[in-house]
Amino acid sequence: MSTHKEQNKKGTLHFIGYMILGLILLLLVTAASITFGAAEMSLKLAWGAVFQFDPGITEHQIIHTLRFPRTVADIIVGCSLAVCGAIMQGTTRNPLADSGLIGISSGSTFAIALCMAFLPGRTYAETILYSCLGAAVTTGITYYIASIGKRGMTPQRLVLAGMSISMLFGAFSSFIAIKYKIGQALDYWTAGGTASAQWNELAIIAPLFILGVICAIILSPSITILSFGEDVASGLGIHANRIKGFSTLIVLVLTGISVIVVGPIGFVGLIVPHIMRHLIGTDYRYIIPASALYGGVFLVAADLLGRLINRPHETPLGIIFALVGVPYFLYLVRKQRREFS
Repeated sequence: MSTHKEQNKKGTLHFIGYMILGLILLLLVTAASITFGAAEMSLKLAWGAVFQFDPGITEHQIIHTLRFPRTVADIIVGCSLAVCGAIMQGTTRNPLADSGLIGISSGSTFAIALCMAFLPGRTYAETILYSCLGAAVTTGITYYIASIGKRGMTPQRLVLAGMSISMLFGAFSSFIAIKYKIGQALDYWTAGGTASAQWNELAIIAPLFILGVICAIILSPSITILSFGEDVASGLGIHANRIKGFSTLIVLVLTGISVIVVGPIGFVGLIVPHIMRHLIGTDYRYIIPASALYGGVFLVAADLLGRLINRPHETPLGIIFALVGVPYFLYLVRKQRREFS
């Protein structure tokens, strides 16, 4: 008993250490994000714009209206996608689960393409609603297809079904773009980026983001038990279907707002929870909050890299994550090759 308590204490201290490190990294990349860009500024000037904003100073205007909301958007989206990945990997026991890989993001993208074509006068709040509904439709279709058959839903079938649905709804989005001549606007948005983030839009999504992350943390003990299998969860009095339902709702909302802000970028929810699981263990009470923190660090750093590698031009986030995420995905597939055979 004492050994078990010592292990829990050691794991908690380990978690706290990585969270402190994550907060330091987040502060550093945030400082770099508001300082560096097409026009480089001193750190003193950048932080003066944050804490002592003077509308008469041009550099303060640039930081306050462009770089600062962009950085906040990066943090929100990075946290959201990483939490979604952690939740899905825990509830489905699928190490390859990610909102982009199992078709959720493609539903949001299709819904937004429809909005661009048929609802040009929509409000931002309405766009969020349609994005979440689109995500819900593709999620339902993916889970249904993956569950057909005697074996039911397995991690491998879920990934294959998700990829198929992603390609199908990607084709639907392309058809809408060509048919209604919104290709340029849709391409710019799907490339991925937070350059157009605005404070009034962030004010709308922030409550949904905060609520979603808090709910995910509340559910994290049950997700930990569920990650060991539904039989174990049932034996311990956990209602697996109820936890999965609440978890799916959280994923839909967080994915929907992320796609609205940055476009359908992938691999954040795949990479970050895997790294956290390797560093702090398999307890989702630790994985989910750590993924949220490091997801924010990851996206801010990637966005900063996209601004700097081809300055003064920007490299879209979709390209950055494809270069990093595809090799990592292939590595995970190879690692899981026995289960696919």
